Amino acid sequence: MKKMKLIKSILGLSIPALMVAGCEVGVRGPGGEAVVSTAPPPAVVAPYGEVYADAAPPAPYDEPVVGVAPGAGYVWIGGSWIWGGNRWNWERGRWERPPHAGARWVPHHYEYRNGRHVFHRGGWR
Repeated sequence: MKKMKLIKSILGLSIPALMVAGCEVGVRGPGGEAVVSTAPPPAVVAPYGEVYADAAPPAPYDEPVVGVAPGAGYVWIGGSWIWGGNRWNWERGRWERPPHAGARWVPHHYEYRNGRHVFHRGGWR
């Protein structure tokens, strides 16, 4: 009975979060590579904005050549692996406008520290 309440609680919190996140669901490729998505899935965050991953990220995808910016002031943000709580997901490269003057994009990055894989989410700073 307690297990069922826990499952209902998790689903009750997860479904609205997924609807707000605007995720694109995909499947694993023929080589077993991780899901490709356009929006980062929710992740369990450790202290200091770090996310602990179970494994190192796969090799980066070779994305198509970056085209022309869709307008003045846009910045190209390259694709990157992000940790989605239980697997690595590829976030495609995209054009974005900085949220304010002087903002700069800090890429996602990873490190291996104290025997753990640690993912640091990038963003506008």
